Amino acid sequence: MTEGWAGDALLAGIVLLGSSVQWLTGMGFALVAVPALVLLLGPVDGVVLANCAAGAISVVGLAGGWRRVRPAAMVPLCLAAACTVPAGAWVTRRLPEPDLLLVMGALVTVAVLLVMRGARVAALRGTKGAVAAGAVGGFMNSAAGVGGPPISLYALNAGWTVREFVPNAQFYGVVVNAFSVAANGAPRLAGAQWTAVACAMAAGALVGRSLAQRVPEKRARLLVLTLALTGGVTAVGKGLWGL
Repeated sequence: MTEGWAGDALLAGIVLLGSSVQWLTGMGFALVAVPALVLLLGPVDGVVLANCAAGAISVVGLAGGWRRVRPAAMVPLCLAAACTVPAGAWVTRRLPEPDLLLVMGALVTVAVLLVMRGARVAALRGTKGAVAAGAVGGFMNSAAGVGGPPISLYALNAGWTVREFVPNAQFYGVVVNAFSVAANGAPRLAGAQWTAVACAMAAGALVGRSLAQRVPEKRARLLVLTLALTGGVTAVGKGLWGL
């Protein structure tokens, strides 16, 4: 972990970027921030901090859109995620750091590539599709801090619009991140680091909301996925280097 004010500034920068893209596109905090947080804080603290931050952002975002949540889809999604979160937490605690970096980087990279391609998968339709997406998302969220891509693929195959996707993704984010934090515990950060994270999240909300009025959604989404892909590949590289 990077020590001192430089490390705190880097941590704040990562959280600021992740928070900004989350408010800009309705997704992306974990995709953008997790690879960098893992490299900075280590796999366990990096993942749990991402769970805490993404969950907090989802709570705030859901306040204005909870009426558009679809219980018929969210109940099987969230129940399936709750069943697989402990398995992901177990993996995070047991694997050596190089192996964890390799697994996390690979999960992020594959997930981003699937979302970029807009993969159509028959198994991700209906209630069975919701269960499958929730189960994979719960495992990925607690193991690698990235549980959103399976839900994005489910929404794509269900034919949801962006307006329909965002509040449901936020609801899922609240639930699955709460389970993930409960399974993994709180990140071990100093008081100054928590202050830096809180300030960065607040600033990211302001930046993201401001940019949302100026940046086309398609371009913003491509930027998020490109940043996430770069981070995933970097984590894979560091994991391979440490083996």
